[in-house]
Amino acid sequence: MEPLRSEEAAPSSAGLVSRSMRLPAAPQPKAALSAADAPRRFWAAPDEATVVGSGTAATITADGPDRFRAVRESASELFAVGDVHAGALAARPRFFGGFAFHDEHSGDDPWAGYPGAEFVLPRVQVTYTDDGPWLTVNAVDADPKAVEDRLETAEAELTSLPTNDEYTDPPGVRARERTTSMAEWRESVTAATDRIEAGELRKVVLAQALETTLERPLSLPDVVARLGETYPDCFRFLFEPADGSAGFFGATPEQLVGLRGRTVETGALAGTTGRGDTPEEDEWLAEELLADDKNVHEHELVADAIREQLAPYAAAIQAGQRRIRRLATVQHIETPITAELADDEHVLTLVEALHPTPAVGGLPPNEALRTIRDTEPFERGWYAAPVGWFDAAGYGSFSVAIRSAIARDDVATLFAGVGIVADSDPDREWDEVQLKYRPILDELE
Repeated sequence: MEPLRSEEAAPSSAGLVSRSMRLPAAPQPKAALSAADAPRRFWAAPDEATVVGSGTAATITADGPDRFRAVRESASELFAVGDVHAGALAARPRFFGGFAFHDEHSGDDPWAGYPGAEFVLPRVQVTYTDDGPWLTVNAVDADPKAVEDRLETAEAELTSLPTNDEYTDPPGVRARERTTSMAEWRESVTAATDRIEAGELRKVVLAQALETTLERPLSLPDVVARLGETYPDCFRFLFEPADGSAGFFGATPEQLVGLRGRTVETGALAGTTGRGDTPEEDEWLAEELLADDKNVHEHELVADAIREQLAPYAAAIQAGQRRIRRLATVQHIETPITAELADDEHVLTLVEALHPTPAVGGLPPNEALRTIRDTEPFERGWYAAPVGWFDAAGYGSFSVAIRSAIARDDVATLFAGVGIVADSDPDREWDEVQLKYRPILDELE
């Protein structure tokens, strides 16, 4: 584990120093994100505040199978000592970041600058709540008066930003390159179903990567904002490396876990079909999905596994009614799951327990992960891994980073995967992967 790094050091105050204020007005999140310093952080989720993070007050990085505990312990040490004045719960200091999918994360292209785990406490945090915007400034081992002065400076800078919310056009796609050919895909899916029939696997999620060369570099603030219009009920995120040379972004429908007090929110999201051209066709496709043995079986594997993964921590677990989750380009089967914990737990403890869910990994977990490593000809990096935030109390919110891409200069690499079970058909699964590229690809073309 790399030690926690702070932006500045001054002898006058030990630990975290944080100040916040209510803003009478604030620019749109896109404008705040455009003006933010690297590494930028963006988070927006259903029933949560939208947050724009600018710069770095402190960074925690870690690698390997122990990275979840390492991040948790380093953050707890920082939060244990400090001088925090938060005017509202939403304005509290928070670490934003994520983890690599695999314990053995190489950081090879396109993932340069993304370690096995990285969480940033933003130097400046703008929080958009239903009750109005808040501004927070954070520093470590700093003079409280200097932090208060910086708060005033940040307010002046924010209020001077333009208020218009116009977007630049999508950059356009000049070329595409697949990491997996159709023939290779058929071979991989057939090999997986053979292993399932032999009893070695119950399910495995196989993914593809699509490298696109763009007509011009991508405006990350614009693409995140446009995704919000098309997918307002999804978890939207942007995480940059320290030098701001790239951006991992997405709009994922899949929540991994949310924790407040001892109440846990999660759910199973597995089983996919397209959208219809008419309301009648849309409903027919949804009914067909709910009646499809292959998709229902895949979904129930995920729901059962999540309940089993939560069981060691929960006093009670409740699953809601299975339902259809409609998005702009696809429909999924969804089962909401809630739990009450038996004891106080940090959200990262639950993140570690739940990752990877069978919706992005498989069953049994270790055998599925080995199959993914042996089969996929690309590095998953942070794709399909936990991304989100946590605070000093150990509360937080994490999603599964699907429907995502990493952009660097004029290249954006998209990722999409599908669950393979006993009766999976390679050609149908190929078509589903192409469907899952659409949310990001539509914002590039």
